[in-house]
Amino acid sequence: MSSFSILVDTNTDLPQEYFEKHDIMIIPIAFHLDGKMHSSGDWKEITAEDFYKALRAGSTAGTALANQDAFADIFSRYASESGSLLVITLSSELSGTYQNALLALNDINEQYPNASIHVVDSINAAGGAGVLTALAVEKRAEGFTASETALWLEEKKHSCMALFTVDDLMHLHRGGRLSRLSAIAGSIIGIKPLLNVAPDGSLKLKDKVRGRSSAISTLFSQMQRTINPGSKPGKLIISHTDCIDDAEKLAEMIRNAYDLEEITICMMGPIIGTHVGPSSIALFYESDMTRLEYESKFYP
Repeated sequence: MSSFSILVDTNTDLPQEYFEKHDIMIIPIAFHLDGKMHSSGDWKEITAEDFYKALRAGSTAGTALANQDAFADIFSRYASESGSLLVITLSSELSGTYQNALLALNDINEQYPNASIHVVDSINAAGGAGVLTALAVEKRAEGFTASETALWLEEKKHSCMALFTVDDLMHLHRGGRLSRLSAIAGSIIGIKPLLNVAPDGSLKLKDKVRGRSSAISTLFSQMQRTINPGSKPGKLIISHTDCIDDAEKLAEMIRNAYDLEEITICMMGPIIGTHVGPSSIALFYESDMTRLEYESKFYP
């Protein structure tokens, strides 16, 4: 029997069968499309293809937060039954979900001071949270406790890299994730922006290249800069917003260079997809350097 349970939010990108196989609970972050609220935070009420098709056609979307009361209900159940729980959330720089989880935990700890509930801010998004979740599953299988796994993830998360390219930066601007000036500068015809999730968990525009093919190749070359000679990237997830062919192209580059078979490709969920827009590709993986080292070395 598992030594602890794992709870993530619907920002986390992993295949549905993975969640089911490893008995991972998911707390919803709601989103809305053209004013209609989707409280489940996933693809239960709309398909991913229809969602991104709507965004391409000019529909407006937005996201909410994982509800504090929803966290409290789950935490209370585990604490009252002396269960052990590990929670992994979307970056606190991108959402208030982590703060809501902490507020709920503070209330529970007053009632159950010995509760074994541990909340980790992924300082990442989408597939980045997915990488941390998969690593937590492995640590659990190795016999780690929730507390030990949380402490291990607090260190490991700094070397979980997140690189991505988007088709149109105006989605990030409309979602309040990027200034209008940066969005306009990155949306010049033919210019494709390259971004990363910074050491603090925020989104940063890092570079611009000409053309989609160059953007995909640059994602690959940027990854290579963070992998030591003779080494391989660790656990790796490619998330995309309805552009599977480009995601497969990137995966093939990585497989050929590193003889890496275990690459997870999945559709990016609506929580981050709302902000990056359709035709975005994101690369998340275990790196040989931390994000701070990456920033210091290549973007001082």
